[in-house]
Amino acid sequence: MKKHIVVLTGAGMSAESGIKTFRDANGLWEGHDVMEVASPEGFAKNPELVLKFYNERRQQLKDVEPNQAHKDLAMLEDKFKVTIVTQNVDDLHERAGSTDVIHLHGELRKIRSTGNENDIRDWTEDVNLGDLCKKGHQLRPHIVWFGEAVPEIETAIKICYAADILVIIGTSMQVYPAASLIDYVQPDTPIFYIDPKPAINSSDKVTVIAKSATEGMQALCHLL
Repeated sequence: MKKHIVVLTGAGMSAESGIKTFRDANGLWEGHDVMEVASPEGFAKNPELVLKFYNERRQQLKDVEPNQAHKDLAMLEDKFKVTIVTQNVDDLHERAGSTDVIHLHGELRKIRSTGNENDIRDWTEDVNLGDLCKKGHQLRPHIVWFGEAVPEIETAIKICYAADILVIIGTSMQVYPAASLIDYVQPDTPIFYIDPKPAINSSDKVTVIAKSATEGMQALCHLL
């Protein structure tokens, strides 16, 4: 039976593909205050701005490709059972070949009805004001905004509990509830943490690889 590797990935995973991290040093995301474009209040105040913002992010996905770290993770499926729990809203894990991916914070290439959060559909083009679901509700990005529940967190907790190995890549471990997932692995589960500026120190349980995602994955593959 294959060992089960659970991988938690954040913005640093996709940075080398050219996707900017969630917010830069001054707390802005692509020039916007995050609460303007990533909160229910922001959407209620200026839905056109929010839709335009995510349309631009969605279009950007057409210009980027999975990097070597995404590909190396996908190749781990040859030897291990691999589940990826990502905070990223891009589809680069899937495009690299990973087959079991949970998106904690939603997906850019999906939209949903503002009247029914379970009315979700694939969507690759722009969403505009006036685009409605069958019941007449405005369509919105399928993104978990600040202040909204994280529907997949319970699933992610169960998966972490069953992990044989936990790998964390490119996340500051500052965004909750995602950052709490490390607390749900079994006490004897080895943890590997890949980040050029690690927020966790090495210990008997945690092996820190202070490298970028691509370099860190190469190092990890030699250790597994």
